[in-house]
Formats: sequence, structure tokens, C-alpha cells
Amino acid sequence: MPWSMQQKKLLTWWKPGSPYCDYDMVIADGSVRSGKTIATIEGFLLWSLNTFEHENFILAGRSIGALKRNVLQPMFAILGAKGIDFKYVRSDDHYIQIGSNTYYCFGASSEASQDTLQGLTAAGALGDEVALMPWSFVGQMIARCSVAGSKLWLNCNPEGPNHRVKTDLIDMAAEKMILVLQFVLDDNLTLSESIKARYKRLFSGLWYKRYILGLWVLAEGVIYDMFDATPGGRHVVSELPTMRRYWLGIDYGTANDFVALLVGEGEDDRLYICREYRWASRKEQRQLTDAQYSRRLKEWLGEIVPEKIFVDPSATSFIVQLYDDGFEGVTKADNSVLDGIRSVSSLLAADRLKIHESCTGTIEEKQGYVWDDKAALRGEDKPVKANDHGPDAERYGIMGIRSVWRYWTELDKVS
Repeated sequence: MPWSMQQKKLLTWWKPGSPYCDYDMVIADGSVRSGKTIATIEGFLLWSLNTFEHENFILAGRSIGALKRNVLQPMFAILGAKGIDFKYVRSDDHYIQIGSNTYYCFGASSEASQDTLQGLTAAGALGDEVALMPWSFVGQMIARCSVAGSKLWLNCNPEGPNHRVKTDLIDMAAEKMILVLQFVLDDNLTLSESIKARYKRLFSGLWYKRYILGLWVLAEGVIYDMFDATPGGRHVVSELPTMRRYWLGIDYGTANDFVALLVGEGEDDRLYICREYRWASRKEQRQLTDAQYSRRLKEWLGEIVPEKIFVDPSATSFIVQLYDDGFEGVTKADNSVLDGIRSVSSLLAADRLKIHESCTGTIEEKQGYVWDDKAALRGEDKPVKANDHGPDAERYGIMGIRSVWRYWTELDKVS
């Protein structure tokens, strides 16, 4: 494949004669689909196989599943194309044997993940999506690379400017002997102009600044700043097309609002928030039981049978009640907040998610759904936990639909 100048730097920075050959780490950051991951993988393989024998290495992703998808599959393709034999062992010690070197695989999904690195002595590490890993794991990964001549290869998309990858590594690159290479879409020579234009259309606001421009910027202000609440405008409709099928997203509340959103797949290949059921206990001055909520949902749905019902994962008793009352396809919702917000944002930006004007509570809440400024100063992206019941129900539905909706493909590849 053709390599851009930025990718060539990533492939060769470690070689004798390079001005960076004595550096201890490279960080490739920047926009999505910019070619940084594939160049990181190939460069890491070339370096490790040409520099060491009989050594251990770390391959880490935000989860084992993400590591397999983003790193291992491309790595196996590279090895196959080069005619290099390898052995992939999926046991308790998840590893790849390439020649005399052993590459151990790790997922960094929680603070406890750092414990899996304890006791390992490594000659190098490849950290994919490192900004999404717990900082304790990143620190432990750096500490494990103690063999003479060891180096770390990290890549990520930008987060907030107070994230520790930015403050503790990128901003201190010169004194810590770290090479930072920022990538943009033009650094991926395999992308056509039409594909680059499509990626630019899929993001706006915060996500455009981070994932297209490659900037480490604060999450501040309105989260769905691309949302047009004008009746009859870009996102709010007065009429719905014929629906192919339905799903239901539910944010459960007792003292707080209970919100159910019916999401449909229209014949125009868009998703629509078709109807909203809401019970505000404080306003009504009365709480409902699980059985009462279940009965009201059945009456509200009428003849409509959702394919899946994605329920607030904390509402265990209500999930049981729905099962007992004969609802089918009930499942705990995916509560990955940032992934959910990104997914909703991408659909809104691409004009593939619209909401019926009757869903007044959710329309109002979306306009006031804002980032937590105090969390941003700590390097965290979090929404303010207030008046968020409609957006939460929407996010639960969208994240569930993501795994089954056949028109998601182009959005899911943007990472």
C-alpha cells in the first residue's frame, strides 16, 4: 500500500540514523481514519522483529475485542503478506508467538486491568486507543518496558486537553524523549476525496474538532449542538414515513422521570423517534410500581411489537416485571455514555435520525443536555446529570440498534 510522509516517519523513526532513534516512545494522534493505526502496527512489527530475539512484548487495546478488531486482524494480514509464520494462542495467557518473540495481549477496560501486567518484563508495547485506557494501565504498561532498548508505540484519537495522555505525555514530549506525530485525513492515501468528505459530514461540533481536525479540545456547552429543534426543520418532523420495524429504549425512574422512546426504521432508511411515554413522579406527586409501568407501556404500544426493548441496566426488577408480563426481546441496555453520545451525534449530523414533534419532553431535554464543566477540567467527558431522561432513553435505544441495524456500517467504521 502507498505510505504518506507521516506514515513513513512512524515506520522508520526507530532506525539507526534517524534523528529520533534514541527516543523511548512514539505517539500517533489525530483524526479518525488517518492511517495511524496500520502504520503503528507495521512499524512496531518491523522494529520488534529486527531488534530483539527471545523477548516479551505487550499488545493492548481498550478491550480484547477492540484489540482483535483494530490490531490483531491487520497484524495477521501483514504477517501473512510478508510470509512470516506465527502462532496465535487464545488461552489464559493470550499471546502470539512470532519467531522467538512472544506478544502478550491485554484489554484495558477498567482500573483493575493494570493488575494483569504485574510481573511482566517487556521489551516494548503497542497501545491502541490509549486515550481510552485507564491511566493506571498506561502507567503500568510504561513501567513494564524495562529491557534495554525498549520502546513504546501508542496511538489515539484526541480527547480533552486535560486528559493525562495530553498533559503527562504529549505536552512533555521533549523532556520525556517522546516523538509525537499528528495525523489528519490526508495522511491516509487510500482514502478517496468522496470518502473524506463523507467522514467530515458525519461529525460536527466537538466531534468534528477532535475526530476530523485532530484537536485536543474541551467538551463544553450543549452536547447535541447540531440538533435543530425547529418544527418541520432538519431533525423535528410532523409526519412519519411507513416503518419497517420498531425498537424501544427505556430510562427507568421512580423519583425521577420514567421515559420510553419508540424508535422506528423508516422506509427512507432513517431512524425516527416516533413516540414518547413519560411519567414524571415529582410533577404527578405519585410514584408508579414496576407492574403499573409495565401495564401502561402495553397500553401505550397498542398493536406495535418492538423487536427489542433496551432497558436502563440498573432497573433489574423492572426487567423481570417485563419478562413476567410477556414482553419479548427485553435486554439490558448498553450504558457506554460517550459511545452512545457519539453514535447519536453521528446519526444527527448525517441526517439519519429524526424525532416526531409530539416527543416534546425529549426535544426540550436535548436542547439543554450539556457537558459537565467541572468534569472537563479533570480531563473527563461527562454530561450533567440533570433533565437527561429523554437523551438517556434515546441513547439506550440507539446503542442497542447499533448491533442490528443494517444501515449502520459507514458510521461504525469511523474510528
